[in-house]
Amino acid sequence: MEFEEYRPMLLGLAYRLLGSMWDAEDVVQEAWLRWQGTDRSTVREPRAFLVTVVSRLALDQLRSARVKREAYTGPWLPEPVLTSEAGPLDTAELRDTVSYATLHMMERLSPPERAVFVLREAFELPYDEIAEIVGSSMANARQMHHRASVRVAEGRDRFQPTSEDHTTLLTKFIDAARGGDLGALTELFHADVVSWNDGGGKVRAALRPIIGRRKVLSFIGGLLSRYDFSEARLLDVNGRPAIWTRVAGVDQLIMIDIVDGHIKGIYGVLNPDKLARVHPG
Repeated sequence: MEFEEYRPMLLGLAYRLLGSMWDAEDVVQEAWLRWQGTDRSTVREPRAFLVTVVSRLALDQLRSARVKREAYTGPWLPEPVLTSEAGPLDTAELRDTVSYATLHMMERLSPPERAVFVLREAFELPYDEIAEIVGSSMANARQMHHRASVRVAEGRDRFQPTSEDHTTLLTKFIDAARGGDLGALTELFHADVVSWNDGGGKVRAALRPIIGRRKVLSFIGGLLSRYDFSEARLLDVNGRPAIWTRVAGVDQLIMIDIVDGHIKGIYGVLNPDKLARVHPG
C-alpha cells in the first residue's frame, strides 16, 4: 500500500515540525484518513500530496501547541526518540534536522519559518512547492528560509560534531559525575554552557535555564553531593548518543550540544510523558 511506503518519511517530517512524536503520530494518522477519502485518480504524485497534507496539519497543530508550551511548567523541551524510530536518516541534512540541539533551536522559529526550514533543509523541496504548502509567495518562502537558517545557526558549531565526539564527551561526563570530580567537569564545559531541565511539573526540575559554567557546575555539584549517579548508560537518541540515567528514583535523559569541542548545551528531560520511547531495553 502506497501510504505505508511513505509512513516513516511522513512521521519524520511531522516530528521535525512538532518536536513531539505523539503529536506526529496523530498528524500522520489524520493524513492517512484523508488519503483513504481521496480519489487517487486525481493524485499525480502521492509523495508530494502526502507531504503537503502532513505539513499543513502539523502547521495547524504547531500554532495551537505554541500557546500550550508558553503555559508549560519550566522549559519545554522536545520529546526525544530513539534514532531507530526517527525515520530515514539517509542524508546529513536529515540527520542534522532531527538532532536534539536543532529541534530545540527550531522552537525559536515561527510555525511557517519552521515548516519552510524543514521542508527545504531536510526534504529539499523547491521553493515554489514550499510556498504553496505554507501559503506564501516564493520570494517570501526564500526570505523565511534565510531567516530561519540564520536563527538556527546562531551559536552552533560550524563543524558538525560527530557521534564519536558526543560519545567521548558523554563518557567523560559520566566518569566525572560518578567520581564527583567537578574539576574534570569544568574542563568539559564551554564558558557559556546552558542547562535546560524539563520536568513538566511532573517531577522536580529547575524551572529556568541555568546559564554559565559557574552556575551549571554549582547546580550539578549540588545534585552529585546528594544523589548517586552510578546508574548511567549511553543510548542512541535523535541521531546522537545520549545518557540515560536514574537519579533519586527518577529516570532522565541527558543530551548535549557541542561547540568548539566543549559542552555548550545540556538538555535534561525528566518529564515521564516524554520518556516513554527512550527507555533502555
